[in-house]
Amino acid sequence: MNVVAFIDGSSLGNPGEAGCGVVLKDEEGSVLQMLGEYIGRATNNVAEYRGLLACLRLASEMGVRSLTVFSDSELMVNQMKGTYRVKQPHLKELHSQVLEAIRIDSLRFKIHHIPREKNREADELARRAIRLHSVIRE
Repeated sequence: MNVVAFIDGSSLGNPGEAGCGVVLKDEEGSVLQMLGEYIGRATNNVAEYRGLLACLRLASEMGVRSLTVFSDSELMVNQMKGTYRVKQPHLKELHSQVLEAIRIDSLRFKIHHIPREKNREADELARRAIRLHSVIRE
């Protein structure tokens, strides 16, 4: 089964209070799982990567073998595709963690950039997790 994921990271202040949101759907668009996670003080870019890592963790828990991810973070998407270099040391570490998670699970992985308007569910989860300073699982 191919799972489709919408992910987002949010930081209020950049850096500031941050969270991430993940929505996993089946190929027909039915929601399989939703996660919002408060991550403390971080930049937007760190929150985006943390959202991708949370997505990969959920996919692994579900036994997913094929994952297509959609994100409104142009930077992260292009870094994951190899179009942009990862220059900042803290992002290099997160990038490496993502690659390792994909490798360990032998995951067929694709990632695509989408406009912010098409990523509202994940954005709302990230923002709600920040407001609640909590983890939200639905």
